[in-house]
Amino acid sequence: MSNRRDFIKKTALGTIGVSTVFSCKEITENKQDKAEGVIGSTPTKPLVISTWNHGLPANEETWKRLKQGRSTLDAIEAGMKIPEADPKVRSVGYGGFPDREGKVTLDACIMDHKSNCGSVSFLQGIKHPISIAKRVLQNTPHVMLSGKGALQFALSEGFVEENLLTDEAEKDWKKWLEASKYSPVINIENHDTISMLVLDKNGDISGGCTTSGAAWKMHGRVGDSPIIGAGLFLDNEVGAAAATGLGEAVIRTAGSAMVVELMRQGKSPFEACKEIVERIYNKHKDHKDMEYLQVGFIALNKNGEYAGYSLRSGFNYAVVDETQGNRMEDAQFKMKWDN
Repeated sequence: MSNRRDFIKKTALGTIGVSTVFSCKEITENKQDKAEGVIGSTPTKPLVISTWNHGLPANEETWKRLKQGRSTLDAIEAGMKIPEADPKVRSVGYGGFPDREGKVTLDACIMDHKSNCGSVSFLQGIKHPISIAKRVLQNTPHVMLSGKGALQFALSEGFVEENLLTDEAEKDWKKWLEASKYSPVINIENHDTISMLVLDKNGDISGGCTTSGAAWKMHGRVGDSPIIGAGLFLDNEVGAAAATGLGEAVIRTAGSAMVVELMRQGKSPFEACKEIVERIYNKHKDHKDMEYLQVGFIALNKNGEYAGYSLRSGFNYAVVDETQGNRMEDAQFKMKWDN
């Protein structure tokens, strides 16, 4: 398993505005590609898969709630609240990097096996946007609430408004202001959505996403995470997919919906993730975003097969099941960072 900090060094993070951009070289035959289908090739359920290292504690809490017989939505909410409340996770919830005006703005969504979904975007002052997204699903006729309307709804549901900008995040923001250069290199420190997919013991699928978005973004920017079909999508007859990385690229390609559609056509989770990543690459190889573009997907199908795939190296995800417990796995990738 790749070391997360090595990845951070390779990408020379912009937590304080460092704007160095590295060239990358395409791997024409990733040695792991020869083993397509090996990851997740043994079907299993129940199963929880989520993005990045902070997926481990999130998975643990979700798994505990599932074993207690709680609903899948309750389990996802409980798991997602762990990184949302952790100020050390600098791209999710409390302690997340602010926008260029120093405001922490949050996006989240949740979706169940019946295709009921709830979402919030551009939410400020509420520590747990995943909980508000769940309440949107349960208590409104809508799918998405945004901005002041989302905050108003959260307060009406009994949630308390609070300051989400930690001293550390404020210090980094003020350091960034010295150069004020927006260079959204994607990694654990800068933009690191947690997306989660759950296959329960009955074979039903649910999922969720939560993030504070890209550091130093324009005020009002919304990424892919709260958008059903972009950051998250599922069809209980087929499977589910979720994204991490630069949201603009995922939105342009309806990334997660397309992964699920390819699985509907018979592709494995690995094949589906890989094809959409390559589609994103082909559509962006001459785009202005390409110099810093990173996108990754996780996916699982109805049988309990799962996989992850990313544009550039360094993406990993957490998986928990009955047989192997809670662990990290490295995603296969198309391109390797080269410094």
